[in-house]
Amino acid sequence: MSLPASHGAPQRALDSGFGEFFRYHGWLAPGIRLFRRLSFPGKAAWVSVAFMIPLVVLMTYLWRDTQNQVHATRMEQDGLQYVRTALDLMRNAQARRLAAVEQAPDLAQLQQQVQGSFDKLEAAQRQYGESFRTAESFEKLRGLHGPLQSQPVAGSPDETFERQDAYVAALLTLVREITDGSGLILDPEGDTYHMVAFSLVRGPRQYENTARLLALGHLVLSSQQMTPERRTRIDEWQTMQQYLDDDVENEYTEGIEAFPETAAQFDMKGTDAASNAFRTAIGTQLMGSQLSGTATEFRQVGQAAVDKQAALCAAVTQRLEERLQARIDRLWHTFYLELGMSLLCLAIAGYLLLAFYRVMMGGLREVSEHLRQITQGNLTTAPTPWGKDEAAQLMTTLGEMQTSLRRIVATVLQGSATVQTASREIASASQDLSQRTEQNAANLQETAASMAQIAESVKSAAQHVHTAASSASANAEAAQRGGEAISEVVRTMEDIQTASSKIGEIIGVIDGIAFQTNILALNAAVEAARAGEQGRGFAVVASEVRALAGRSATAAREIKSLIQSSIEKVESGTQVVTRAGEIMQDVVSNAGQASGLMGTLADSARSQSRSIGEVESAVQALDSATQQNAALVEQTTSAATALADSAHQLSQEVSFFKLA
Repeated sequence: MSLPASHGAPQRALDSGFGEFFRYHGWLAPGIRLFRRLSFPGKAAWVSVAFMIPLVVLMTYLWRDTQNQVHATRMEQDGLQYVRTALDLMRNAQARRLAAVEQAPDLAQLQQQVQGSFDKLEAAQRQYGESFRTAESFEKLRGLHGPLQSQPVAGSPDETFERQDAYVAALLTLVREITDGSGLILDPEGDTYHMVAFSLVRGPRQYENTARLLALGHLVLSSQQMTPERRTRIDEWQTMQQYLDDDVENEYTEGIEAFPETAAQFDMKGTDAASNAFRTAIGTQLMGSQLSGTATEFRQVGQAAVDKQAALCAAVTQRLEERLQARIDRLWHTFYLELGMSLLCLAIAGYLLLAFYRVMMGGLREVSEHLRQITQGNLTTAPTPWGKDEAAQLMTTLGEMQTSLRRIVATVLQGSATVQTASREIASASQDLSQRTEQNAANLQETAASMAQIAESVKSAAQHVHTAASSASANAEAAQRGGEAISEVVRTMEDIQTASSKIGEIIGVIDGIAFQTNILALNAAVEAARAGEQGRGFAVVASEVRALAGRSATAAREIKSLIQSSIEKVESGTQVVTRAGEIMQDVVSNAGQASGLMGTLADSARSQSRSIGEVESAVQALDSATQQNAALVEQTTSAATALADSAHQLSQEVSFFKLA
């Protein structure tokens, strides 16, 4: 799954690059991108080459076509020369056939003429045979030529006629293959095509058929023997003669008579008259109920017809040769005319392109010169358009631009002066504002420092107040505990007073007991005294008891006095402690109030400390903002100074342009 994705991403990138290439100009993108990189001569060269290529290609095709047509026509001319040689041989072979049938005395001379014509034909075959592919037909002709040269006359006149006739037929086959191989039979023009058909195809067959009728008719009249075979042949050849005459007449009408100036050069009527006379002679002398007339008369009429027909074919052949040569001349003339016209058009195009180049370059140089003047600051000149072409329009637009630029430069000069003055004022005001801002920043820094000190003092006071509040709260708690202790002391003193009272009561009881004991001891002493000696010990004891009772009473009185004094002091202490308890209650109450006030003061101090902290933060923020404002003012001052410098520089730069 990853392979298609990895393959698709570059493809999308390629498609994107490809689409980007044609994005703005579409199918014109390659040419536009090419011409953007070329100067005007390069563009003109590319355009010229683009027009020259098809012109050269067309001229090459034209030259090749002319060459091909000329070559084909020269092939026809070569074929025509070859056919003429063959037809010359055929004329001699026809004469030899007639002489061989008659066994005329001039046969040997005709044999030499045939041999001479054959040698010429053989030379032509060596020259043209390979091109026209006539080797097989010529070899067949050669095979017939040798025996006839060595033995022109066979055993009988008919056999001699057959051998001679086969030789001429082989020549006609060779002629047909020459016309095929050389392209004569496929001549592209109507008149020459019919001339070829008339003089090289149907004409030779016509006068060969006439010559055969002449030879065979002469043989019949000479021997006065009309065999059935001879009559059949004469009938067949006479029928063929009618067909050939009509065919030749038709070719003459289509190819020659259609052109009166050409038809006037040929004696077709004389040829027709000779042919008709010979046809009449055949009918009257040969095909009647019996043979009539002499062989000499028949030969004269027949030979006249053959000569007329052959002469007409030779004249048409001559005309054909002239037409072929005229065609070659016309082809070259047309080619050179078209080449000359093309070169003339090319020269005109080159002239127009050069003129276009001069016009465009002249306009561009004029525009470039004025742009150079503008670059050098000279706005006093204006281009003068020549004509109404694009260069003139560009000059007109350049003049309008120069006018607008002159107006803009003047406006910029005024504006730069105004900007320079305003920037100096801004710079001065910004400098003053910067100084005041720096002073405010310094004051704010001092205020911030003072606020920091106040905040620190308030924070310390808040801490002290908090400590004092804590101490006051602790004192209040201690005072409350002291009040509670004093209350307990008061209760204890009251208990001591109560206990002292009870002790006093007990001491009083003890004193009463001691008093009673003393009385009892006194009574016991009295009783002991009364007892005498028995009571002496008891008296001593009673005396000791009395002494102890006296000391107990004395101690009890001392204790009672001490306790009484203690009670008095306890009562005084109780009163003091009671007053101290009341005072402590007041102290506790006051300490509670003081603790509450200290707590409220501590809360106020903390709130004040937070407020002072916020004020300090605000002062610091204000100080930071003031410093930033100072920096901005300095930047504004710098910018105003830079603006003034820029305005001054702009004024200097713009003053570079000359407006008048």
